[in-house]
Amino acid sequence: MLSYYKTVKGYGEIEIVIQKSRFIAYVDRVESAEEAQAFIERIKKQNWNATHNCSAYMIGEHDQIQKANDDGEPSGTAGVPILEVIKKRGLKDTVIVVTRYFGGIKLGAGGLIRAYGKSASEGLNAAGIVERRLMKVVTASIDYTWLGKIENELHSSVYEIKELRYAENVEVDVFVEEQNVAAFCEWMTELTNGQAAFTEGGLLYMEKTAAN
Repeated sequence: MLSYYKTVKGYGEIEIVIQKSRFIAYVDRVESAEEAQAFIERIKKQNWNATHNCSAYMIGEHDQIQKANDDGEPSGTAGVPILEVIKKRGLKDTVIVVTRYFGGIKLGAGGLIRAYGKSASEGLNAAGIVERRLMKVVTASIDYTWLGKIENELHSSVYEIKELRYAENVEVDVFVEEQNVAAFCEWMTELTNGQAAFTEGGLLYMEKTAAN
């Protein structure tokens, strides 16, 4: 598992008009070629009367699955520019379909490359980008009297609260970098005068919105 990578937050869609042609970008997160193809087919079915439904996707820890499709546009003017946008943003597990409704003005090869690249980029902006960082989930069990203080301290710290559960005690799940688990437990122990109990969970990805 990668310790860190970027991908799209989820589904996104945006339409732009270039020289009277409508370009609609559809973006989503996928984890297999089958998921990517299913998404592409759904968009093609939805836009069955479009002039072109061009697409690209990049999947896998090492970007081992890459595909670009021009769908009738001149070779290399649509799918590859879409794929290049995904690569330049440093994204994984991402599929983009750019649908074109021809407006009567030919763009030429250079114009098509710019149009599909711009559409893909705007689609990614619409979907949003997230950073996924592999973290250890540490559960701190504390008495209710400590909750306000612990929440305040956590919110102003480098640690992120994953979840709060209210039972006999309050259980606070916290994302902690694996190498910082001991330091986190020591810090919480000091804050609660030794009254916190800890349980280490597994590794999980923490998602945060990234700058586009």
